[in-house]
Amino acid sequence: MQAIIEDFLAQADITVNGNKPYDIQINNPEELYSALSRNISIGAGESFMNNDWDCQAIDELFFRLSRVCSIDKIRGKKTILWFAIKNNITNLQSITRSTQVANIHYNLDNDLYKRMLGKSMAYTCAYWKDAQTLDDAQNAKYKLVCEKLSLNSQDRLLDLGCGWGGFSKYAATNYGCEVVAVNIASEQIKLAKQECQNLPISFYAEDYRNTKIYNPKQQPFTKIATIGLCEHIGTKNYSNFIDIMKSQVCEDGLILLHTIGKASDEQVADPWINKYIFPNGMIPALSQLTHAIENKLVIEDIHNFGAYYDKTLMAWHQNFIDSWPEIKDRFNDKFFRMWKYYLLTCAGVFRARDLQLWQIVMSPKGIINGYTSIR
Repeated sequence: MQAIIEDFLAQADITVNGNKPYDIQINNPEELYSALSRNISIGAGESFMNNDWDCQAIDELFFRLSRVCSIDKIRGKKTILWFAIKNNITNLQSITRSTQVANIHYNLDNDLYKRMLGKSMAYTCAYWKDAQTLDDAQNAKYKLVCEKLSLNSQDRLLDLGCGWGGFSKYAATNYGCEVVAVNIASEQIKLAKQECQNLPISFYAEDYRNTKIYNPKQQPFTKIATIGLCEHIGTKNYSNFIDIMKSQVCEDGLILLHTIGKASDEQVADPWINKYIFPNGMIPALSQLTHAIENKLVIEDIHNFGAYYDKTLMAWHQNFIDSWPEIKDRFNDKFFRMWKYYLLTCAGVFRARDLQLWQIVMSPKGIINGYTSIR
């Protein structure tokens, strides 16, 4: 195993115990290689958490690895097959399972997220086209979504997967629209309600499928935005997800779907990410989404700005590092290494363009005379 790993690393110009920032430093070779032999993804992540190995520039390490070989291929055929079988047998994102990611990740610690995410409280890719700071880039993303939806004060907006309410707050404050915001994470909703008092926003700690609770009169919305929810929907539920949005939007309305995406249509999640960060998560392929959309909605526009996720994640990481002295008493060193590994490995994969970020604008029947793309 050691020779195989070292040969693979060498293809990306990575040296074991080398002097380059992206070289890995092995502290416990026996534990590391044993863990990697059982599962590459979980073994690498857990060994880093246990300080069996280290690296000065984890983001650059994973950038180089991803450019040499796609992450799905690194995981191996057994991992892909296991996830495919598991996903086909079980609905990993059922209503009863959907709260697992909220309990483990999103309800973790609002103060941690405040410090990491900044004033916008946006936990999705920022739009850095003309921005220099994280807060400006996230506000630019919020504005971009509003403009793509042609949002105005007459609109009734549905925000599915609203997080801490950052986008809902921006839309209601700057465009004067009424907002219904839905999210399964109770701690996020609790903070969102505190931050959005006296605004025309109704928050619901609910699954997106429970439409009768957050829209009891089944009154159609003029606009729908779903920013960062699709990664938790799962292949078994894409068609139903699209059906729900179609049923909730008026005939001349617009829908914007903002999601991480991947090139491969393999039904696989990263095992370490799945275990420690996003249980039951599944990044969609464009083909999976378009198949679900076919004969239901008209795709008006697709915008890929996945390269901006690298910069977003690096900004989050810097905020986390800067805040650690003030929050470390609530966590431990293993959590610190886990969170650092999560943010930096993801940054490297986005830098390599192995993952994408899509904004897809859809309409129920097609916009007469066409839709004007906004960038």
